[in-house]
Amino acid sequence: MMRILIVHDYGVCVGGAEQLSLAIRNHLRARGHEARLFTSSARPQRLPIRADSTGFGTMSPARRITQAWNPFAARALKTEIRTFKPDVVHLRMFMTQLSPAILDLLHDIPTVLHLVNYDLVCPLNTRVLPDASPCPYTPGSVCGRTGCLGLLGLARAQAQQLGWRRGTQAIDYVIANSDRVAHVHRSHGVNVNDVVLNGVPERPTRPPLNDTSAPRIGYAGRLVAKKGVACLLEAVATVSKSIPDIRLSVVGDGPERASLAAEAERLGIHGLVDWHGHVSRDELEALFADVWVQVVPSLWEEPFGLVAAEGMMRGCAVIATNGGGLAEQVVDGHTGYLVPPGDASALASRLVALLGDRSLAEAMGQAGRRRALDQFTEARVVDQCLTIYQSLAATRSRGPV
Repeated sequence: MMRILIVHDYGVCVGGAEQLSLAIRNHLRARGHEARLFTSSARPQRLPIRADSTGFGTMSPARRITQAWNPFAARALKTEIRTFKPDVVHLRMFMTQLSPAILDLLHDIPTVLHLVNYDLVCPLNTRVLPDASPCPYTPGSVCGRTGCLGLLGLARAQAQQLGWRRGTQAIDYVIANSDRVAHVHRSHGVNVNDVVLNGVPERPTRPPLNDTSAPRIGYAGRLVAKKGVACLLEAVATVSKSIPDIRLSVVGDGPERASLAAEAERLGIHGLVDWHGHVSRDELEALFADVWVQVVPSLWEEPFGLVAAEGMMRGCAVIATNGGGLAEQVVDGHTGYLVPPGDASALASRLVALLGDRSLAEAMGQAGRRRALDQFTEARVVDQCLTIYQSLAATRSRGPV
C-alpha cells in the first residue's frame, strides 16, 4: 500500500484534466492505496470542489499576482505534506493557481510531474500567436513583442519561468499525456521521460443507431473560440443543404455561447441546433446515445482532447482536427476522420460521408470503441502511474529535468 498525493490547480470538475485527477485518486483508493487530492480553492464554475484539501486560489484579478507566486497555497500544501506524509507526489497542473512556489516543498519527496497542457512553455497555454499562426518561440520577452502579453502579463510570465527553473530539481520523473506534448516540451529543454496517454471511464457501448431517427451530430466542450464551434456551425449549414433533417447537440457552456447562437441564426440553422449547456455525466450519455458522429473541431493543438476518447468509448465515430493529441487518437478512415483545423468545407464533406451512411457510422464507432478499450482507459493510466510511483519510492532518485 502506498500514500500518493495528487496535486492539481483545480478541484472543480470543469475539464478533462480535472476529471482525470479525480479518477486517478479514486482508482488508487479502489486498489487499496491511500490517495488524496490537493488543489486550489478557485472555482472556474459554480460546481463543488471535490479535492480532499485546498490552498488559496482565486478567479479574481488577484490571480495575476498569485499565478507568479502563491505563498498561501504553498503554506497549505506544506501542512498537507506534513500530516499525510506521502510516499510520492503526483504533480499535475500548477501554473494557473498553485504557482511554482509549491516546488520548493517537493525536494524530499519522490515527485512525478504530469504534463497535461502547454502552460510550462506558453503563458497563454495555446502556442498560438495573435494572427492565429503557431508560435515557434521559447517563452520570454518575445511574448511581449508578439503582442501575446502586455507588460504586467510579461512580468508575471517571466516570474513564473524563473520559479519553474529554480524548482526543476524537485522533479524526479516527467510524463506527458501525448506524444505531441512530449515533443513540444522536449524542444523547449524539458526532459520528458515517458508518455502516459489519458484515459476515460469504461462504460457500456451506446445503443445501435435507430433507422428512423434523424442523423445527429454531437459536440461536447467549452464554448470558447479556440474550440472551433463556429467552424462546426458553418459545416452544419453546408451539410443541411443535402441532409436537411440533421440535428446538432451542443453540450457545454462558455463566453462564446451568445455569439455562437447568433451565428447559428445568421446561418439559418438555429432550428437544427440544441444548446444544452453544462450537464452531468449521466445526462451527457443520455443526450449522446443517438449521436451518429461526435465532432472535436478545435482550432488549436489540443494536448490530448479527452472528449474524443470519450466519444470512441461510447461507440461513436469521431471527426477531429488533425493536430496535437487528437491526431494520436483518431485513426483516419477507421475510427472516424481527421480534418484540417478551421476547414469547414473538409469537415462538411466528412460529415456528409458519415451522416449519409448509417452502417459506416456504426462500423467506425465500434472500431473506435475497441481502440478506446485497448488504449484509453483510466485503469491503464493508473497501471502505468503505479509502476512509476513504485520505482521512484524504491529508488528515491534525484535528477535534473
